[in-house]
Amino acid sequence: MADSLRRLSKNETCRILQEKLERWYKDYHINTCDRNLNQCCEMMELSAMIQGQLFTIFRQTAREGGHYAGVETIKSRFLPWLGTCLSSPVPERPFETSFSQESYEKERQLKELANSRNHEIQQLERELNSTHLQLSLVQQDLAEAQLALEDTKTKSATTLLAAEDEIVKLKADLKASQAKEECALRDLEELNDFKRQVQMLKDEIAILGAQKSVLQSRLARSRSPSPILVRSRSPSPLPVKSVSPSRARLTNLSRHARLVERFRDIYAQERLDAQTLLRSYIDDLETVQRIIYVAAVESFHAAKKAFRQFKMRVRNILSRSFSGPESMEDAVMDYIIRQEDLYDVQSSVSEVIQAMNIHPRISFPPEVDFIMISSLIRELCRVAFSMQTLDPPLDVSFATEGELFNEYKYRRSYDSEFTAPLVAYHVWPALMENDSVIVKGEAVTRRGTLWSHRSRSRSRGRSQSRSRSSSPLCHGAGHSRHLPSRSRSPSPLRSGSPSKWAYSF
Repeated sequence: MADSLRRLSKNETCRILQEKLERWYKDYHINTCDRNLNQCCEMMELSAMIQGQLFTIFRQTAREGGHYAGVETIKSRFLPWLGTCLSSPVPERPFETSFSQESYEKERQLKELANSRNHEIQQLERELNSTHLQLSLVQQDLAEAQLALEDTKTKSATTLLAAEDEIVKLKADLKASQAKEECALRDLEELNDFKRQVQMLKDEIAILGAQKSVLQSRLARSRSPSPILVRSRSPSPLPVKSVSPSRARLTNLSRHARLVERFRDIYAQERLDAQTLLRSYIDDLETVQRIIYVAAVESFHAAKKAFRQFKMRVRNILSRSFSGPESMEDAVMDYIIRQEDLYDVQSSVSEVIQAMNIHPRISFPPEVDFIMISSLIRELCRVAFSMQTLDPPLDVSFATEGELFNEYKYRRSYDSEFTAPLVAYHVWPALMENDSVIVKGEAVTRRGTLWSHRSRSRSRGRSQSRSRSSSPLCHGAGHSRHLPSRSRSPSPLRSGSPSKWAYSF
């Protein structure tokens, strides 16, 4: 009973009944007769619902009271009221039930919904039938396509066999063409070798012709009569001694072009190889580039020093027995060009490494040595030594850190600040002929270069004590076992000569 009473108290039916009564009272004179009857039926339905719940609670309460509890209340109040309600002929009694208009509307909506569902089902059935028809057509098309595919497979099999035969023939033709191309390349290489040999022979012929003219002039002077007889026979003057061009002058242009090209090759290949090798030990790219630049400059200094010493020794040797139409200087240069293989390049490499060990602007980890880049230093020393035999000789430009950037001498590196006017450090030196730039160098420009350069110089001056062995070559021998060996094939310009940079005559 308590649950039924709780549900009735929480149910909002009474509130809804009151609100509908108020609205009906306000709209009673506006509504039509049908509308008012519908409203009255709704009120009776709601009151019947509430009365049914109250009858349920009344029955449960009387049952809980037993046979005699509540008898007086039922006799005095419930039975008279119930008799009055049942015997009253008034049609407005609240407990009379009938079918409401809302139930009729709901039934009508259900019928309409059922009709719409039936219509949709019929529509779906028609679509399903059309889909079945289309599926049968697609299956027929698929069967026809399978038949066509089988025919195509049979035709493709025969075409594939013919194509395989053609492929075999084309592969054979390709192999023959590749063989012909290889033969043509070999012939072209031989032709290039022949051209180089012909050029070398032409140079030798020119030198031999010059020597021949010198010998003929000497022979003519040895066979000529004494000056007294000559003056008595004819008043003609004495023959003028003709001096032939020396070997250095004849080959100066070709050697100049070859050495400049070799300098560019070192920048493009050997420099990058050395940079890659150093980067495996040093993470700072700036330090690596500084080391390579110092190695290049020191290589030129060592090569020029070795060239001066070699030239003095040759001059001392030739001065004892020299007698010829050319000057002593030309004879010395011709001898050096012929005997460039006598240049002790290993001594210059050791001198460069020693200079780099005490250089104030580079630092190096103690676990490795500059002997690692000895191949780059060796190539630079040889090129620098050969450049001193030119007329005029070639040299690298003088440069200092913090100088004003010169676009005619250098080009900026990719990581430079292109608006900075000062050079932070140099990557590669410029090649000069007197005051003319032959090959541009490379530099890095950054702002605040002067201040960073001063602070770096102070810090390096305080930490300059580096423990190195007295002989870098002996110290590097232990590390040479761990370095990768690189074999370099000689270029076509070097082949056929005892030295890598000198022509053989």
